[in-house]
Amino acid sequence: MVTNSTAAQMEKSRIQMLYDACHAVFSLKELPTLQQIQWLKTNLDKVEAADVGIDEFNLHGSPKLICGRGISEITYIHIHECNNFSIGIFCLPAGRALPLHDHPEMTVLSKILYGTVHVKAYDWIKVHNSSPQIKGVARAVIDGIFKAPCEPSVLFPRSGGNIHSFTALTPCAILDVLSPPYSEEFGRPSTYFTDFPIPSFPGYAMLDGKDLPEDLVVKGAPYLGPPLEFENNLESLS
Repeated sequence: MVTNSTAAQMEKSRIQMLYDACHAVFSLKELPTLQQIQWLKTNLDKVEAADVGIDEFNLHGSPKLICGRGISEITYIHIHECNNFSIGIFCLPAGRALPLHDHPEMTVLSKILYGTVHVKAYDWIKVHNSSPQIKGVARAVIDGIFKAPCEPSVLFPRSGGNIHSFTALTPCAILDVLSPPYSEEFGRPSTYFTDFPIPSFPGYAMLDGKDLPEDLVVKGAPYLGPPLEFENNLESLS
């Protein structure tokens, strides 16, 4: 027997289910528990490129889908942003990179929707509490190649690779959930870094903050996936 609530759940799009999970967890305004993180990962892992309006090849030329391999510049597809979290997709052509950058006081979940990516990620050895850190010694926690399909990744405010970079080895798309979003006003700016490996200590590097790279250009593209139903009209900043 299918109840009304079960039927309603079955009718929801996968991106709507991800949004609902994010709203339920991140509206609590406290660090999520491991159980909540696993629930978010489960919902994120279900989302595929077609669920957010992207087809890697789009051989039929559908105007309702963005052709992933037709994207020639780093492109960001904005899905949703509110005070508590944001959802969006980075599409990268082969050979392009999102340089080393941090996520101050954020929890971030990412899933590679298609493609192959080299990921490098660091955590600070010593964390300063007063303001976002822009210089110091960091330990490499990830330095490897990831190919879709693979398990979503999670980083926390002070662990899991909070400072990371993505280099597209093939055309790829990465679905990101950030909580809370970047905000200059609330002390969560995005800082870029140069890493200087320490030869005498393999796996460690000195990180030095730098300005936004001049050659980093991120274009915007419309979201063509299923529309989201928000918990209240005031939440969406879209």
